[in-house]
Amino acid sequence: MKLRSAHGSLTTGDVLTIFGTEAQKADAKAFKTLMQHLKNFDEHHSTVIMVQVENEPGCLGDSRDRSQLAEARFASPLPDEVRDFLGRDWSSFTDAFQRNLGELRQCSLREGMTWKDLPGNPKRIDELFMAYHYALYLDEVAAVGKSVYPLPLYTNVWQNIIDSDTDTGTPPVAGGGSEPGDYPSGGGVVDVLDVWQAFTHSLDFIAPDIYLNDYATSCRLYRHNNQPLFIPEQRRDEYGALCIWTAFGSHACLGASPFGCETVDPMLSPFRKHYGLLAKMKHHILTAQAQDNASVGFFFAELAADGSDPSSKVTATLGDWNLLIERSFVFGHPSAGSGMIIWTGEDRFLLLGWGYQVNFKHKSSKAHFNGILKFEEMDVDDARTGALRKVRLLNGDETQSGKFAIMPSEDPDYGGYPISITIPARTGIAMCQPYALFDE
Repeated sequence: MKLRSAHGSLTTGDVLTIFGTEAQKADAKAFKTLMQHLKNFDEHHSTVIMVQVENEPGCLGDSRDRSQLAEARFASPLPDEVRDFLGRDWSSFTDAFQRNLGELRQCSLREGMTWKDLPGNPKRIDELFMAYHYALYLDEVAAVGKSVYPLPLYTNVWQNIIDSDTDTGTPPVAGGGSEPGDYPSGGGVVDVLDVWQAFTHSLDFIAPDIYLNDYATSCRLYRHNNQPLFIPEQRRDEYGALCIWTAFGSHACLGASPFGCETVDPMLSPFRKHYGLLAKMKHHILTAQAQDNASVGFFFAELAADGSDPSSKVTATLGDWNLLIERSFVFGHPSAGSGMIIWTGEDRFLLLGWGYQVNFKHKSSKAHFNGILKFEEMDVDDARTGALRKVRLLNGDETQSGKFAIMPSEDPDYGGYPISITIPARTGIAMCQPYALFDE
């Protein structure tokens, strides 16, 4: 691959161009061999349930490949399928696509028009060009592998940073970047996600690696066109562990994988606790994920060094109830919190997690009083079915006299207050039944 440096000179990149045929043939052959091996050794065990095709594809260091083969393709007429794609209803495209390539919306895409002829920001046209050809390249590789062993296939994305979509002040090394080439140009970033979805028929979804981007925003954006959400790489620290509840509870995530977890002692990993509760409650979570608007996931990060709260309150409507979810009350230093709430029907809710509290308010305008009728700590009684048993009644101190259902942290800070009305968490599972009184 040839790349143009910031000074304008052409340099050779340490990566093969995707515009020749030999690299793609070799990749396809290797992937077919891998999938055949998996079929031979694992088909009857299903240890491997999906496979990633390539890793964070894209052109890093320039907005597009400038090799002779790439230049010839860039000067060639737009394929009919690209012109058809650009002629679609633009309201179905991501906001980033519409913003970056808006000049193409009103452009007359005449027959014979080349990539070079397209109006707009040259770097964004380059990115569109690379996204289309990377999508075709990976789709061919994926198709060959899937023909041997049809497991779900996906590719992952080194995300860019859009506007203020950032979770940290960390510099963009191995993640982030705002311009094509600062991040892998042509990869499945939100700016060109529609291109990938349109031209990768053998990939089942495009999956975001989430490190520097806002976690909840990434989850929402990568459910675009109702594709499944899977997070193949993310932070392995306590913050990363907190975040996964948003993915599973609000976006029906298939899975979230902390990068580099193998170099952390499993007994010390913050994911141990969170994965443990998710596994324990899998029957209830999967049931909720299969329904519309049956659950909400959230997290509250540790307070900043100056004592400010980086996390906002969460609102949701489940069933007939409006929920206000916030960090749980303590007399001392508030802890981090995370979890999900599942509406199980009628006026019953499953609360999972730690360090938060929830207020229930009935949607009806005739409701003049809202309270908590029943609040019970639960545990799994039968791991095969997910059946629950009651282990403890939670009363006035645990609800501030009926105002909130409090899911405490494991070690609440009493702040020296002499009355210990806040209890430590045990199972991290509770059943809550709110009630309301109505005007006649």
